[in-house]
Amino acid sequence: MLGIVIPAHNEEQLIGNCTRAAMRAARHAALGGERVEVLVVLDSCTDASGVVAAGAGAFTVTVRVRNVGAARAVGAQVLLDRGARWLAFTDADTVVSDSWLVDQLAQQADAVCGSIGVEDWSPHGVHAELIEAHFRETYFDRDGHRHVHGANLGVSAEAYRKAGGFRSLACSEDVALVAALEATGARIAWSAAPRVVTSARCDGRAAGGFAQALLTAVAARLAPAPACGVPASGPA
Repeated sequence: MLGIVIPAHNEEQLIGNCTRAAMRAARHAALGGERVEVLVVLDSCTDASGVVAAGAGAFTVTVRVRNVGAARAVGAQVLLDRGARWLAFTDADTVVSDSWLVDQLAQQADAVCGSIGVEDWSPHGVHAELIEAHFRETYFDRDGHRHVHGANLGVSAEAYRKAGGFRSLACSEDVALVAALEATGARIAWSAAPRVVTSARCDGRAAGGFAQALLTAVAARLAPAPACGVPASGPA
């Protein structure tokens, strides 16, 4: 059995598209009919995220931790207990490709770190072109990249257990897991083959996540350069 984990906190506007895409990936013919379970972990939701996710075909569990690492860990454990041999992770504001799972498994690795794409930069308003340009200049969407995204991550059950799973960190729980996997000697594929499209929204759910990184980049590019001989303000 294969498992897909999607953490969600008040995502009723986006979780439907996310879950339907995950369900399409779960039914891909190249999986040979292997059972795939799509699990949405509802973390402290006060909206209709659970109703929408269930209506799109996922099953759900509810936690009240307000921590994406803890939510991912709960989802992973539920699926491991149900017999999953492979765990695939994405985010509620992300749409995976139909061949996403197939492309992860095709890497024949212990873990797969995929890249991300963004199609709609409009949430950044007047700064949309600027931040899109920054992304295209600094992001490497190709095999051999070294990006880590919880929105596009896969790992075998054995490697996940050996690495100790996700930790309940304030942010970067995905980076910590990959570091732990590397420390155990896991074979990691840094691949652009498994495709996902994520949002460029400004109100990201995780501190230190992709949305915050984009906003930080915008602020840095809009900041006026210091005059010659005048040091930039801010901490040393």
